[in-house]
Amino acid sequence: MVSHLPSQPGLALTSPELMSPDWPAPLTQLLPKELLEQLSHRPILRTQTLFRQGSKPRYMYFIAHGEVVLERHGPEGENAVVQRVRQGFLAEASLDARTYHCDARVTADGAAWALALSPLQQALQQDSAFAQRWIGMLAAQIRQARARCERLTLKGVEARIWHMFDTEGRQGKLYISSSLKQFAADLGVTHEALYRALGRMEREGHIVRRQVRAHAIAAIEIYDHRCHASAVN
Repeated sequence: MVSHLPSQPGLALTSPELMSPDWPAPLTQLLPKELLEQLSHRPILRTQTLFRQGSKPRYMYFIAHGEVVLERHGPEGENAVVQRVRQGFLAEASLDARTYHCDARVTADGAAWALALSPLQQALQQDSAFAQRWIGMLAAQIRQARARCERLTLKGVEARIWHMFDTEGRQGKLYISSSLKQFAADLGVTHEALYRALGRMEREGHIVRRQVRAHAIAAIEIYDHRCHASAVN
């Protein structure tokens, strides 16, 4: 069992003896039971840092909810956001790396699970079924990254919104668990341009927006009105 994590800024995880094994479905579907039993958990808070660029990797993190961004620091002090994680594994590329390549900064309150790298690496070597599931998870993330790159090549805010519906929506519904300003950043547009585009799409009857809350985080569900005209009236 992993009893604790080192005293990294903002992440002193609770001991497994004190936690309930209420693991998220993506973890139970992916990890073998012996790894699930070694997970440690605690809430993460905005402005905390899970790890810093240049530090030695010791744990793999799964973000259950909330938001964490990976930021890389350049030689001139500039920062670049290279990944934004709201649910899923964080810094998979650091599994065999000597150091983390980015800072992991919490930008929305949530919860994380952590697993020491040593048993994870051992399981990947000894459990071929688990290794195949892990490869499948990584392949799915590559497809998502390619979809984001494709989206950024499209001209016009509405084209990018519809592309996100097609690639990340479910049954005509797109769930946005971040602020509209962060949503705009994901689309590679200004938040003013996003506000105008969403307003225009609503006025023309293409979409319907609803405010919701999940895990104490304000969120938005956007419905493709062509699929949900009866459901949202």
